[in-house]
Amino acid sequence: MLVRDAIGTERVAETSAMASRITVRLVSDAAPAISEQRLSAALQVFHDVDRTCTRFDDGSDLMRANAHGEDWVAVSSYCFDAIVEAHAAYRRTMGRFDPRVLSDLVRLGYDRSLKHAAPSYRDASALTPRMTLPEWRPEFRRASREVRVGPAPIDLGGIGKGLAVRWAADRLRDSVGCLVEAGGDCFCRGTAADGKPWRIGVEDPADSTQPLAVLEVSDAAVATSSVRIRSWQVAGRDVHHLIDPRTGQPGGSGLAAVTVIDPDPAAAEVASKTLFLTGRLGARTSAEQLGLAALWVDDNGVLGWSSGLAPSLVWSRP
Repeated sequence: MLVRDAIGTERVAETSAMASRITVRLVSDAAPAISEQRLSAALQVFHDVDRTCTRFDDGSDLMRANAHGEDWVAVSSYCFDAIVEAHAAYRRTMGRFDPRVLSDLVRLGYDRSLKHAAPSYRDASALTPRMTLPEWRPEFRRASREVRVGPAPIDLGGIGKGLAVRWAADRLRDSVGCLVEAGGDCFCRGTAADGKPWRIGVEDPADSTQPLAVLEVSDAAVATSSVRIRSWQVAGRDVHHLIDPRTGQPGGSGLAAVTVIDPDPAAAEVASKTLFLTGRLGARTSAEQLGLAALWVDDNGVLGWSSGLAPSLVWSRP
């Protein structure tokens, strides 16, 4: 972990976990030693969630539950709560969010933890859509933290990161403000060191050195689903990790990235993914119907946003 003093009352801590660079900014009037303890506790959340909820370690709690999907398996509190949250999101979105895409990701060649997925040597059969899955009905025993996830293995990658952001931010409640950022997900509480709302740059998927837009946010989360990093080819066709649970194939035709603002980091993560999967033609209508504060960019670099996002937008690329 790297910890460094910043200007004024802000302190910054960084680490790497969940295939992401984690940055936590804390604005606090507490003594430096207390601030460091809080920062360390926030960063530790990411390592604990990564260890228990990763799909890239057969010994993780998640993969033990997947390996015995029709049996009761005791898991850690983080893993248990993440699966409960995933099922709640599945029900809330009427199946538009469904974590049962692990087998699809593996079939397409995303079977190891990489910042950039390597070219896949899968043949064209991996590009055949599968049948729609039956209703997901996991079972839970809260007192003993036992789960039964069902026969189809689940992936907690996206929602797990959103939850880690939420849980890390919970460690920093007693502060003037904080910013917890993990890859494309972040949560802003209170104010920045200058006393103003936090400003968040939305990365251009075509040029990571330049922002598409700048958002002004306080007491809310920002999550982005993008194909910039985790995309590769199967049998000459471009594919990515954002899987449509209805077909088992990459979705979101015509879109490069979607960003959503929501009070909760996990909800923002789920909303950004489900909106992405509607594709370019459905993004605006879906965002307005669902009341989402959303911004999107298509494959041609054309930027759009919903009426709900407009109050937070302080700059956008011409």
